[in-house]
Amino acid sequence: MAHAYTPGLKVTEKFLVRKERRLPLKGEVLSKVGEQVNCDTVVAKTNLPGNVQILNVAGILGCPPQDLGEYLLKKPGDTIRKGETVAQSKGFFGFFKSKAPSPCDGTLESISNITGQAILREPPQPVQVDAYIDGSVVEVFEREGVVVETVATFIQGIFGVGGEIKGELFFVSDKPDEILTEKEIDEKCRDKVLIGGALVTAPAVKKAIEKGAKGIVVGGIEDGDLKAFLGYELGVAITGSETLGITLIITEGFGRMRMADKTFSLLKEHIGERASINGATQIRAGVMRPEIIIPLDSNPPHSPFMKGGKEGGLGLVVGSPIRVIREPFFGQLGKVTGLPSELQTIETESKVRVLEVELSDARRVLLPRANVEMIEG
Repeated sequence: MAHAYTPGLKVTEKFLVRKERRLPLKGEVLSKVGEQVNCDTVVAKTNLPGNVQILNVAGILGCPPQDLGEYLLKKPGDTIRKGETVAQSKGFFGFFKSKAPSPCDGTLESISNITGQAILREPPQPVQVDAYIDGSVVEVFEREGVVVETVATFIQGIFGVGGEIKGELFFVSDKPDEILTEKEIDEKCRDKVLIGGALVTAPAVKKAIEKGAKGIVVGGIEDGDLKAFLGYELGVAITGSETLGITLIITEGFGRMRMADKTFSLLKEHIGERASINGATQIRAGVMRPEIIIPLDSNPPHSPFMKGGKEGGLGLVVGSPIRVIREPFFGQLGKVTGLPSELQTIETESKVRVLEVELSDARRVLLPRANVEMIEG
């Protein structure tokens, strides 16, 4: 049978998820191999160096830089409070003294006799890395972090914004083709991950933030509403670092896009359960997809499930479920009905490999293989 290799979008009931949890710089690892952790367990911590502040002491005191030594009240290595005097002039007959106050809390690192400037460093910033998912620690990176493993229902979206959050799954739409509006958002949504249907409106997102919801998972969003929500036009950079007050995951595409039945059903099976979600997305090189991870109750330390499920298999074959990821059929679901081996000339006059697809509305189209991704289950 003909087959092709193509990126896959996973919508899987049972999947072995492995997550590296690393510090931005070396620190202390708090967990060990075999330890059971939950999503909020702090597995590693460190301190980031504080910001540097520069104080022009010689300029403030009106003295030559080389004479600073006789005016200093603090020496390098001393801790200092904001407003505390670093150096003070002798004044005129003990009066009219000039003072150089510290602009911050921190440590006096150095004073230059050439520039007359003092370098002060603000207090270090503590950084903690949590496990993100419930599971077992299966590997430790010395002074850097750990790998946490769990068997979970694993669903990837097509696009998202916002970083890692955890919350209880809460359905605000009864059907996968419904529109999520602000009318469905109320106090019950606080601290929840809201599951919608085919579309979420900008007012609904705004109200969800006001009511304290942690995330929204929905089939589609209008690009204009997304721009209004973000406050800027989204480029090709990696998303996930936004501080918007909520994480948004789009499972199907832009516009009103009915959530895939399998995705909707899997989520519905886990109503009231806690999920870990992340909106980080990168479409180009080094593909990164937004994700929903729902750890399963039976989670042995050494799972029999292979990471990646069908990865390394034949890939795309006749009958494989797919999603179109480029216009003019962006977001449409379908199945492969043919894999011609010969190259075909497309509108751009390029010759590419194509596949025959039957879309969910029964239309049959011929598409470049690069325009689809397989839905792995």
